[in-house]
Amino acid sequence: MTIYLLDDRLGFPDPRRTDPSGILAVGGDLSPERLLLAYSMGIFPWFNEGDPILWHCPAWRLVLEPSQIHVGRTMRKVLRAGTFDVRFDTAFDDVIAHCARTPRAGQEGTWITAEMAAAYRRLHRLGYAHSAEAWQDGRLVGGLYGVCLGGVFFGESMFSHRENASKTTFITLCRQLGALGYALVDCQVYTEHLATFGAVEWPRDRFLVGLTKALAAQPRAAWPAGR
Repeated sequence: MTIYLLDDRLGFPDPRRTDPSGILAVGGDLSPERLLLAYSMGIFPWFNEGDPILWHCPAWRLVLEPSQIHVGRTMRKVLRAGTFDVRFDTAFDDVIAHCARTPRAGQEGTWITAEMAAAYRRLHRLGYAHSAEAWQDGRLVGGLYGVCLGGVFFGESMFSHRENASKTTFITLCRQLGALGYALVDCQVYTEHLATFGAVEWPRDRFLVGLTKALAAQPRAAWPAGR
């Protein structure tokens, strides 16, 4: 298989031709037009500081149908207690900044470079990138952000500064997305954390077929209301 070199032209190779590493292409830019085309084709950018832009479409994709989210007994108690106030799109820039600088076990540095953060802030201003946030006593203590197209939410990153903050945010968001008519949450790559909510791995071909169908969905709103 081949890893393709992108130029200034707006386009990507067929994602089914991805290298076994999961990398489809290198280069290009992070313009809104290229990012939105990538997501619509099942491709996402992921690279480290100092590396060229790498575009991925893994052989296996972790996905969740929002109406099928699993909520365990502990989290049901947390939700009933109202421990966190979940809000939407009230602090996008702060969420992406926290995601970039919050340490993660087994990971040095961050893939959310200044270039990446600027690209998603542009998408937010255009109405495509959104945040969900957990607040406690007036402080932002957890959250996540991603991109919406059609009936798909493409999750990018989350952070948590209080136990269960990001879990509460994710569950609340999925319930809201399901109610709005969203068909799919793209979690990208497998993590045990997301698997506990019912996210499962789909082979690439199944994901791309499901993605096409979900992109055609017409949710009742692009994103939940602010509070």
